[in-house]
Amino acid sequence: METALSLSTSRMLSLSSFQLHHARIPSRLLALSSSFRRSFTSRPKVPPNLHNHPTPQIFASITAKPSSELRKEQSRSSEPDDKLRALRELFSRPNISIDAYIIPSQDAHQSEFIAECYSRRAYISGFTGSAGTAVVTKDKAALWTDGRYFLQAEKQLTSSWILMRAGNLGVPTTSEWLNSVLTPGCRIGIDPFLFSSNAAEELKEVISQQNHELVYLYDSNLVDEIWKESRPKPPNRHIRVHDMKYAGVDVASKLSSLRSELTYAGSSAIIISMLDEIAWLLNLRGGDVPHSPVMYAYLIVEIDGAKLFINDAKINLEVMNYLKNAGIELRPYESILSEIESLAEKGACLWLDTSSVSAAIVSTYKSACDKYSGNAGEVNRKKRTLPNVPVSQSCGPTAVYKSSPISMAKAVKNEAELQGMRNSHLRDAAALAQFWAWLEDEISNNVVLTEVDVADKLLEFRSKQDGFVDTSFDTISGSGANGAIIHYKPEPDSCGIVDAEKLFLLDSGAQYIDGTTDITRTVHFGEPSSWQKECFTRVLQGHIALDQAVFPENYPGFVLDAFARSSLWKIGLDYRHGTGHGVGAALNVHEGPQSISFRFGNMTPLLKGMVVSNEPGYYEDHAFGIRIENLLYIKEVNTPNRFGGTEYLGFEKLTFVPIQTKLVDLSLISSTELDWLNDYHKQVWEKVSPLLDGSALQWLWNNTRPLVKP
Repeated sequence: METALSLSTSRMLSLSSFQLHHARIPSRLLALSSSFRRSFTSRPKVPPNLHNHPTPQIFASITAKPSSELRKEQSRSSEPDDKLRALRELFSRPNISIDAYIIPSQDAHQSEFIAECYSRRAYISGFTGSAGTAVVTKDKAALWTDGRYFLQAEKQLTSSWILMRAGNLGVPTTSEWLNSVLTPGCRIGIDPFLFSSNAAEELKEVISQQNHELVYLYDSNLVDEIWKESRPKPPNRHIRVHDMKYAGVDVASKLSSLRSELTYAGSSAIIISMLDEIAWLLNLRGGDVPHSPVMYAYLIVEIDGAKLFINDAKINLEVMNYLKNAGIELRPYESILSEIESLAEKGACLWLDTSSVSAAIVSTYKSACDKYSGNAGEVNRKKRTLPNVPVSQSCGPTAVYKSSPISMAKAVKNEAELQGMRNSHLRDAAALAQFWAWLEDEISNNVVLTEVDVADKLLEFRSKQDGFVDTSFDTISGSGANGAIIHYKPEPDSCGIVDAEKLFLLDSGAQYIDGTTDITRTVHFGEPSSWQKECFTRVLQGHIALDQAVFPENYPGFVLDAFARSSLWKIGLDYRHGTGHGVGAALNVHEGPQSISFRFGNMTPLLKGMVVSNEPGYYEDHAFGIRIENLLYIKEVNTPNRFGGTEYLGFEKLTFVPIQTKLVDLSLISSTELDWLNDYHKQVWEKVSPLLDGSALQWLWNNTRPLVKP
């Protein structure tokens, strides 16, 4: 599954060179495993939902058009929008007084997947894709999304909305558009909890060119006010301890390493707001967010303690005792801002990752620092200085602005995490073999199945596997033209039928107690056309090229992206998403900071132990979609030479499910590529066949037989 996109580019740190090439490994971390100590070395953070920026298309329309122009025959497009009218009525309230309001996709933790009660952009616009930003003025409404969602947005938006195809030539950003449609000197409102500090600052800077003012509306979210009683309740599920045999490193060791990082940076505390970082650091898992085993919380770690801000109804006795033994105090979720002020009052040096921490928190801390700056002398007189830090560096209330050290620590898997990923992928492969055997049998017997029927049946097979928790994202089950909608989600009342004469794309994944999976396969149940076979083969060639790549250590992922596109480029084809995203270990299916994408600004190095996806594709609008996706982990590679003493890295496969050979054009594929495919299918048979019997075993045998060039 391709990574979701945040349309605020400010969360991406721009670096001018390979400044990470000789990253130092702090000696204070040597007591831990090599992957763990390397992972805590500070490096730039790029949030997971920024990895796959839409490719600018030179052949695309450069004019943003109302969705009604694309769907003039849809009668409901002319209906008045009561939600927009109600929202605009709030603009003129004395305590609000704004001319425009911006509604992003994220929750207060910059999450890609969010609880239903925080799906404000989807509620106000009707567009349900995971990535997008809505902007409402007193007389206009526009929605920005990227190339994965253009077709979906065209279907879901009414004529009240202008669809902005982000990344296409001539399409303005949200701030540029506001500057063009508002008269100078307007007030633009946002909920500061829903914007990272970086995103808010970038927005403020651009709109100031027209003397517009960015207004933080702390007290209420305007969409929530019109949503009222129909808004879903916040999630309240119990959290659980993530067993050490899956985590690999205990919470005490993780906290100790983090505190060493705080000391080295001259900081006395850090606030962590990314939900997967909290879950990973504390070895906890939750159920608040669909598809992601995380819980809504904030975490503040100080040199001598830690506080978890969470609804205590989610904490059972086992977890309460676990947290107590780890030295972690519980605080109400809603009290985070008051605690931030308290940190300033006692003269803390607070580590803030402004790419992920909300504008509300950063702004509150800055204001509190100004208020309590006179306390610094009192703090120093009490010798409340940091261990091993010279007196001259003693902290009054101030901030340290750095990327979260947890991001890289989480991305580099230890051996226990990798083993859990290997094990869960094999069980997942067994479920998929059972599913494909069932589906091919149903299609051959002319059973009518909808795209939702197929997704539901796959869930049924997966749910029977040991350790199954949830899907890792909404299954993308697309037949024919629906497969060209890159993040298509079939709905019961509008989905298509699985047509035996059309290409069928299935992108799915699961959360297991020990790992996270993500796999895409494209198949044809009848006779594919020669063009479909050529497109499929070129996608496969890109997949193979990336899988076999060998590259120097500390190189960023963007240098590998062209490997996956080269075969498509040779005939003038491409795809509008990145080639690979990071994946968590029993955590988020989309995980930063690494990626494999044409977005060359992400300088995060690929390191041994990271898990990434390999998923090139090709999509012919209104016709078909093709994608082939496996998950890989990065390993050391023995090369005959080590130029400059550099180590070299490569990939090891985690995913073991057959690739349909019917779609391969043997006249295009090389002998080396054919050997790769046959070797892969040999591994699939050897690893997965012991887990199967009956028709699924026979299906696996049929689909892993070696191909021979004529």
